[in-house]
Amino acid sequence: MTYTSWDELFENLKKQKYYTDLQAFLDEEYKNKIIYPPRNEIFNAFNLTPLSEVKVVIFGQDPYPNPREAMGLVFSVRDGIKLPPSLQNIFKEIYKEYKVERELPKSGDLTYLAKQGVLLLNSFLTVEAHKPLSHKRKEYEQLLIDVISVLNKMHKPMVFMLWGGNAKKYHKYLTNPYHKVIETNHPSPLSANRGGWFDSGCFLEANKYLKENKEKEINWLQ
Repeated sequence: MTYTSWDELFENLKKQKYYTDLQAFLDEEYKNKIIYPPRNEIFNAFNLTPLSEVKVVIFGQDPYPNPREAMGLVFSVRDGIKLPPSLQNIFKEIYKEYKVERELPKSGDLTYLAKQGVLLLNSFLTVEAHKPLSHKRKEYEQLLIDVISVLNKMHKPMVFMLWGGNAKKYHKYLTNPYHKVIETNHPSPLSANRGGWFDSGCFLEANKYLKENKEKEINWLQ
């Protein structure tokens, strides 16, 4: 089935048992524990990047588990929050590729990318405070597969940036010849410092593909 909007997809998902099971789980979690991001921000990635405007998709793992950081966009943090190490490495690589010499930005809010068509999506959309991967659930994995299936059916130029092992396992669902898949190591210090992140050229490569296919390039710089 093809969709013209995320709303259409989620209306259909509401009829799926796994999705109703997920909502029931979240009802209990938000009622009894501290969960990030706030519930009204879980689907921020979809709200800020309409289906028809998706050009680039970045998959992550799960939200930041610390207070006030997670905001429903992978790797993004709210204004006023110190840049987490992974986000620092993302900006460092962008600056390196575009030969920009300046201090890292004060704001780690990546809404400016979401509004350009970059779908910033965690694999698991929620997390319990201070417990990374505490919401690693089959229901979220199925949700991501369903989202990928929708994108995979869209015959328009699109770039999928798979950073790290968790993201790379979804490569097998990306079969559309109109789409480009770019794989790198994860930008977290533990992974990035082993090689495969810095000097990967992934941001330039994504824009090169968009330009070759007559799509507006992403302004990766704030």
